[in-house]
Amino acid sequence: MEGLAEALRTALTLSGWAAHLGKVDPATVRLADLPVLRKSDLPGLQKAAPPFGGLSPGPEGFARLFASPGPIFEGMPDRADPWRFAPALGEAGIGPGTILLNCFAYHLTPGGFIFDSAARQLGAAVIPGGPGNTEALLHVLEAYRPNAYAGTPDFLKILLEAADKAGLDATCLTRAVVSGAAFPPSLREWVAARGLLAIEAYGTAELGLIAHATADGAPGMAVAPGIVLEIVRPGTGEPLPEGEVGEVVVSVLDPRHPILRFSPGDMSAFLPGGARIKGWMGRADQTAKVKGMFIRPEQIAAISRANPGLGRLRLVITREGETDAMCLLAEGGEGGEAPLVAALQAATGLRGRVEFRPPGSLPADGRVIVDERPL
Repeated sequence: MEGLAEALRTALTLSGWAAHLGKVDPATVRLADLPVLRKSDLPGLQKAAPPFGGLSPGPEGFARLFASPGPIFEGMPDRADPWRFAPALGEAGIGPGTILLNCFAYHLTPGGFIFDSAARQLGAAVIPGGPGNTEALLHVLEAYRPNAYAGTPDFLKILLEAADKAGLDATCLTRAVVSGAAFPPSLREWVAARGLLAIEAYGTAELGLIAHATADGAPGMAVAPGIVLEIVRPGTGEPLPEGEVGEVVVSVLDPRHPILRFSPGDMSAFLPGGARIKGWMGRADQTAKVKGMFIRPEQIAAISRANPGLGRLRLVITREGETDAMCLLAEGGEGGEAPLVAALQAATGLRGRVEFRPPGSLPADGRVIVDERPL
């Protein structure tokens, strides 16, 4: 946290961060006092102040410029391994002598360059394969005999099955770094049965590497060096204790390109000790539309702050006949039902029921809004 003051001073020179942070004193403010910036806010901010919403230096400060779906615009700093993914690749044994078949996209989106730059930092040679075009990749596999793969886990399976079908020997691939899609236990077992060590990496274009699995098979993922990671109650900036599922919030205290309390919109939880997280556990954005109005976790958090005697709250949305219906589940309830019914209507603009539950009975899974309406 020694770099917070310097990172803040840089951030306050950028119009987007200055507007978001408000009046803060870099010499005295704590990280937990700063507001959370969510990835879902970026398209609107960048449209209002193109290209980066005043959160990054201008385009001239970057070596490459990208446009990811959203659209979200990002730049690549002109330095080695700018997304700090090398620890994840190193965990897979990628280094000098490795030939990496990189099947992340290089066109407009930064995925290909994220893994390319990390592999080059470690001394590996990279085949910029990109996703799809399986037939061409089989020719590359046969000619170069790469011993490592980077890409989504499902495309790794597609590639290996295509090699089997074509009668090609793909046993040269002995290690992989996978990201960008779910890596369920069934697929993990399938990949391991092929003799591949697969390391799952979790990160984003904005934040770089957040966490990665380790070769020793320890539960969860190791938190990446160079970041400050928090797990907060969804819709708030309130840090949660170990074991409780909440929203991932990351700070990168780089004075050249500061990122302060940024949420990629994912859920996770700290394992005991705080050095590992459970991995990706779903999306934190639980916004739902009820009777034409958006209901957000921030509104439920406001009810909680106004009623400190309550425990966890959970808004359950259902259908009653042909009408949307809401029921706020609340732990505790010494103050009675009527004030909480009024608080729900004041926060959301809609009427709903309230049901009380015993303290500690609602799951600690980070879900604040649960939409149970049939599709």
